[in-house]
Parts: sequence; structure tokens; C-alpha cells
Amino acid sequence: MLCFRLLKRNNYLHFMQPAEILQKHIAQTATLTPEEHAYVFSHFQPAAFKKGQTVIREGDKVEHEYFVLSGCLKAFYINDQVKMHILQFAMPTWWTSDYHALYNQTRATINVDCITDAALLMLSNTDREKLCREIHQVEHFFRWRTNKGYVAAQQRLLSFMNNDAKTRYEELLQLYPQLHHLVPKHLIAAYLGVSRETLSRLYNTVKK
Repeated sequence: MLCFRLLKRNNYLHFMQPAEILQKHIAQTATLTPEEHAYVFSHFQPAAFKKGQTVIREGDKVEHEYFVLSGCLKAFYINDQVKMHILQFAMPTWWTSDYHALYNQTRATINVDCITDAALLMLSNTDREKLCREIHQVEHFFRWRTNKGYVAAQQRLLSFMNNDAKTRYEELLQLYPQLHHLVPKHLIAAYLGVSRETLSRLYNTVKK
């Protein structure tokens, strides 16, 4: 099996097998035996996508969430004025999906596509619920991950409400310094809710 490149937060590159990447990710908060991990991993399906390829399209039936092994994705919404609003970037060891559609069994209201070539692991909602029932530590892991996501979403909303564009940009660089290496500037501008020209001014200001 091919190894996938994992970009760590310390900016070092490590080459690991998909099962090992997932195991290290889960081990942040849950302890599984080797047998349990092998059983958990058997419920994931590998998937490879090319740059620009769509993973979830608005209106799709959503049956999976996606764990990123390599590459970078974006989750976004296009409003009636055909303006893109980016909800999330998904980098290695991050998860993404249209969670409203996944959990409520409705059609997708957002899109997810690939900014770069990407290698993913797919987990169906049915299998996730099954694993949570069968292995307490897996349920603990997914509860931790969900809570972490709620906190991040709340912090981002508060930042939009209270901070100017320059402060939001500085926060983004501090939290995710590797983002500039993966994401074009016009997409970072869409994530921050500013124009491409405004982002260029912010970039030059922060560099000084």
C-alpha cells in the first residue's frame, strides 16, 4: 500500500500508512487495542480525489464523513448572489462533510471539493454509530471530536462578530501557519469574508 504524506503542525513531513495515521489521530484521546483499531479501520473506505474534484455537491444525498489523509479540501456555500462563503478548510487529520445532511438524512446544502489532490478515508454514518455502540473508547473519541468542532465554530463566529479583518487574518495565520502553503489567497479571502485586494493589503501589513 502506498504511503501518504501527512503535513504535521510542526511543519515536518512524515510518511505513514493510512491505518497508522488514523490510529495516531484517535490515540490523541482514546485508547484502543491493536485488535480494536484494526476492527475500526476495517469500517473505513479509502478514496482518492483529484484537484478540483467534487466530494459533496449541493443537493446530494450525504452518507459519509471524510477523514483527510493528505491534501486539502474546502467546504463552502454559494449564495443567491453567486458569492462563495467558505465554511471550512480540511487539511490532513481533519474531518469534513455536510454534517446537517449526514445526521438528519437530508440533501446537502453545502459543497465540498478538493483544493489539491487528496487521499481520504470515508466513514458512513451507519458504521460510525455501530462503532460507537460497540466500543466505548470510539464513542468517547467521536464525542471529543464533536465538542472540539463546536468550540472551533463558536470561536470563529465570535471572531467575526468582534474582530476586524486584520485581527481575523492574524488569528488564522497563528492557528494554521501551513494554510498559506496549501490554499490560494482568493480562497483565504473568501474564508475571511474580505476581497482579494483587502487580503493583499493585510498580507503586506502582516509581513512588515
